[in-house]
Amino acid sequence: MNQRQLFLDHVGQTSPAPLAIEMVRAEGCRLWDVSGKAYIDLIAGISVCNLGHGHPEVVRAVQEQAARYMHIMVYGELVESPQVQYARLLSDLLPEGLDSVFYTTSGSEATEGAMKLAKRYSGRTQVVSFKNSYHGSTQGALSVMGSEYWQQAFRPLLPGILQLRYNVMEDLEQITAATACVFAETIQAEMGVFVPETSWLQALRQRCTDTGALLVLDEIQCGFGRNGSLWAFEQAGIVPDILLLGKALGGGMPLGAFVSSAELMRCLTHNPVLGHINTFGGHPVCCAAGLAALQVLLREDIIAGVAARAKLFHTLLPGLSVRGKGLMLAVEYDSFATCKSIIDELIAEGVFTDWFLFAPHCLRIAPPLTISEEQIRQACSAIMAASHKYIPGLAAAASLNAATG
Repeated sequence: MNQRQLFLDHVGQTSPAPLAIEMVRAEGCRLWDVSGKAYIDLIAGISVCNLGHGHPEVVRAVQEQAARYMHIMVYGELVESPQVQYARLLSDLLPEGLDSVFYTTSGSEATEGAMKLAKRYSGRTQVVSFKNSYHGSTQGALSVMGSEYWQQAFRPLLPGILQLRYNVMEDLEQITAATACVFAETIQAEMGVFVPETSWLQALRQRCTDTGALLVLDEIQCGFGRNGSLWAFEQAGIVPDILLLGKALGGGMPLGAFVSSAELMRCLTHNPVLGHINTFGGHPVCCAAGLAALQVLLREDIIAGVAARAKLFHTLLPGLSVRGKGLMLAVEYDSFATCKSIIDELIAEGVFTDWFLFAPHCLRIAPPLTISEEQIRQACSAIMAASHKYIPGLAAAASLNAATG
């Protein structure tokens, strides 16, 4: 029995038709399957591998920490150097008031912890989130997810959740003195990279300040330089009360965190003691990997190249509807059927990508931030070739685009 069949028989499945490609190696911005076929990676593990795969400094950090010690004790009881040093660096890179890092093993767990922290600190129970938002798949995170399609099979979910329309000013009035916290993605990722108006983000921050609600910004996908600055909220000139991190946080290893002030975080230490705990949060090997990855990101000034790479994608996809911010892009097609056909064509041609949970008609472009110009050109050539097969008149539209600049 081959590996693929064993995968289907014994590994819990998430869909009736997984890709089931057996990958055996990954390096830089490329993946290789069991047959030796190479793929350009356009999704970076869904914004996880910002430095690409197998960066030597990250690999070395993992190996050296694994040789020292791995798991010793549940999170929060022992002083473990990788946790401490990483938390210190993150705090140095974040604004005042975001100086206490509570580690988890995933972004979903970060959402859960932030929800508990906000309720405990505020003494309030209402939680506000937005339609078409994604904050994870655990019960609490699912409760604030902005899609009934994904929620309906698992009800009843948490009570006291109010969902508003994203980027709609008048809906902010529904945030009141009864609201414990507001969960918002700085950029809505799974909606096909929906970028809100800066003025709306600023108004959201002000409304939370005015009502005493805590603003929880989710940068699990868009953090760590993906949108052209280290943190996406910097571009709006605002600061959240609680920040959610994950994905690229671990440098390719499983790691999440919610970050707040020491004052807020102390709420979880008493009444009850151990107000929020987990076994593997802040795993020393994961923290060592994440710390090494962030140090490389900063030292090599990789974020400075994001805008030029993003511009190249826009330039090389004439006639297509491309939206997003930095290297977090979506190509919009007329239907899921068209998008899926193009994705299948791309995978067959050696370009690895997928679609979005709330925008299945959109193709995802979120490659490692280190993707080369040549790899971008190859990927865009493949996207254009596949798109020509399914979009009548695309060639004419592309020619007109080029002629008009």
